[in-house]
Amino acid sequence: MEVAANCSLRMKRPLLDPCFEGYKLSLEPLPCYQLELDAAVAEVKLRDDQYTLEHMHAFGMYNYLHCDSWYQDSVYYVDNVGRIMNLTVMLGLPWWLMLDTALGKPREVFRLPTDLTAYDNRLCASIHFTSSTWVTLSDGTGRLYLIGTGEHGNSASEKWEIMFNVELGRPFIIIHSISLLKAEEHSITMLLLRTEKEELDMEGSGFYVSLEWVTINKKNKDNKKYEITKHNILRGKSVPHYVAFEPDGNGLMIVSYKSFTFVQVGQDLEESKDEDMSEKIKEPLYYWQQTEDDLTVTILLPEDCTKEDIQIQFLPDHVNVVLKGQRFLEGNLYSSMDHESSVWIIKEKNSLEISLIKKNEGLTWPELVVGDKRGIYETAQCAAIAERLMHLTSDELNPNPDKDKPPCNAQELLEECDIFFEESSSLCRFDGGTLKTTHWVNLGSNQYLFSVIVDPKEMPCFCLRHDVDALLWQPHSSNQDDTWEHIAIFNALGYVQASKRDKNFFACAPNYSYAALCECLQRVFNYRQPTPMSTVLYNRKESRQVGQVAKQQVASLETSDPILGFQATNERLFVLTTKNLFLVKVNTEN
Repeated sequence: MEVAANCSLRMKRPLLDPCFEGYKLSLEPLPCYQLELDAAVAEVKLRDDQYTLEHMHAFGMYNYLHCDSWYQDSVYYVDNVGRIMNLTVMLGLPWWLMLDTALGKPREVFRLPTDLTAYDNRLCASIHFTSSTWVTLSDGTGRLYLIGTGEHGNSASEKWEIMFNVELGRPFIIIHSISLLKAEEHSITMLLLRTEKEELDMEGSGFYVSLEWVTINKKNKDNKKYEITKHNILRGKSVPHYVAFEPDGNGLMIVSYKSFTFVQVGQDLEESKDEDMSEKIKEPLYYWQQTEDDLTVTILLPEDCTKEDIQIQFLPDHVNVVLKGQRFLEGNLYSSMDHESSVWIIKEKNSLEISLIKKNEGLTWPELVVGDKRGIYETAQCAAIAERLMHLTSDELNPNPDKDKPPCNAQELLEECDIFFEESSSLCRFDGGTLKTTHWVNLGSNQYLFSVIVDPKEMPCFCLRHDVDALLWQPHSSNQDDTWEHIAIFNALGYVQASKRDKNFFACAPNYSYAALCECLQRVFNYRQPTPMSTVLYNRKESRQVGQVAKQQVASLETSDPILGFQATNERLFVLTTKNLFLVKVNTEN
């Protein structure tokens, strides 16, 4: 059985700025222009049966504004009349001239054949710009459209025409698609997301997430119509943060909190559920805990197992446990250990306890043996910390702070709650041919922040928090030397965004010149990369001259409506509410 390669993300140290001094609040106003929409945005609110965190992540926080990455500064949305509306800003014109002549009302480019208001059980309509001339479209009712458009953004040649459509049952949204042309064969590969009810799930939310890998194909030499030639399904227990196909269509990359696995199309779901339940009922093979210095593995020994029946081999990166002549646990460890200091003993109740000393102190292991899922990780620290924090959530106030349980200390609460106990997110690469996981990266506490398309011919980039900074990564096809390339950094932005409790959308410019954060209502925060100073500025504390400064700017929109969509380009921000579309000019140089 092939095991996925355990990989890591390698940051480029020259991109880091150890002397970054923070963002200086700038009072320079951001030019803002407001357009009133002819019809309201087709917003779909969550129903009573869509109550889980997965529903909120997938549909409740959906971005209703779609950016055409093939033609910069062109955005689209769907209104409640079923029209797909487009606003395109002509580049290269001065800002004041653009407002007067080049910027008009959003124009209709396509109208959905179905009446969306007639469907109670529907999702938000979704659009993905597959190539410069193709669009994939879901109306939110379960029907998929393949649209030929001509050149996007060119009103003279742009004409949206349905080339293929099919009813796929339950509603879904499109999260990624690519167009492939090989010899005389054209294909569109897309990924659809659904949330499904799982009646036998007694531990989780009762729902699972389904990702459907669908390929629509046409052979030009036979002049046949488009048809579905491939349909694979991945299942998981959380909505993925990031999903994208490789440009050649041979692989798929997913960043998610819970892992995904492929299931066969047409497989009896009841059988698969029974298998899942049987796996849950199975007794775990071992239990393990860890501290900053060591790991403790506990194994329940078979009956009549003596010391002579136990053989354990410790190597720097490998462990092998043999019980009664049978291989019990063997494999590569997640990280190196001090094999000469590692020991094992037989404890009461017929259990074997193995102590492994970490070579890298302080490193948190997400798994004991790479690829082995037969053990259960026990967080021994949870109970201790919960006991220490119990007085902070007591029903009675502490009348005497001099006793052993003082009143709540905000700093103490912050430090304790900042400890990360949940399973960490992971980055996986699936092979399109074998449907197996080929690469796996444990992201640990590197929080996913957002994704951005830097080059439409490449995979979207994803941004992760590393300590206080935000690092941008460009994925490449797995056959390249550097599968994940560190291309940019936003200094201290990981720390800054954590304080924005009302943040709704997060984005950055494709040229990395700024990052922007949008709240649920009114306010937009813009964080510029450090730029040289035109005047002399001194750091008073250290008595030295500051050569460059990073600015923070704030724009307050004149609206009380919730913000439904947000997109960033190199020159401007687009903000969509129910009734208005706002343009915020970020880079004013022309």
